[in-house]
Amino acid sequence: MSAPHILLTGNGLALGMPRQDMLPEYHEWESDPRTLLGYSAQFPQAWESRASGWERMRGNQGLQQFEVVRTADEQAIGLTTLHVDAALQKAEFVIVLAPDERGKGYAAEATRLTLDWAFHVAALRMVWLKVLEPNQAGVTAYEKAGFRQAGRLRQSGYWLGKPVDELLMDALPADFPGPSAVAN
Repeated sequence: MSAPHILLTGNGLALGMPRQDMLPEYHEWESDPRTLLGYSAQFPQAWESRASGWERMRGNQGLQQFEVVRTADEQAIGLTTLHVDAALQKAEFVIVLAPDERGKGYAAEATRLTLDWAFHVAALRMVWLKVLEPNQAGVTAYEKAGFRQAGRLRQSGYWLGKPVDELLMDALPADFPGPSAVAN
């Protein structure tokens, strides 16, 4: 495996450039049943689709992805993604953590670092996300990072095979819980 290319360092995590040689790991994280549950997805993406998407992603300015790296051992533990709408200066946020790294408080810091980049480097005016209402751990992590609840899509997702609401959350630069790792 190649060494991570770190872009922004926080307290215990850093954001780096995604690495092609890590694609099998990323695919494994994205195919985990608990990941699929959190995305309200029913089936994993085929390896061939994920691998062919790498080249399309690299040339797509509207899709900015970061590898989440634990600074203590430089271990990749997740990915964050900004689906950027450049014309409106906003983006949708998505996160996936390696299954073994969930529940350790990493989601809030990885989200905060991604918002830091979005507001202080990319100059976005707003970032939003959708989260399934039963995913209270996710809601809490997003709130710690600066997101606020903005609405709901009723019965638009599935959790353990049952329809559930998706919460809409958004963050503005004024909501960012400093200090900024970019500014330091």
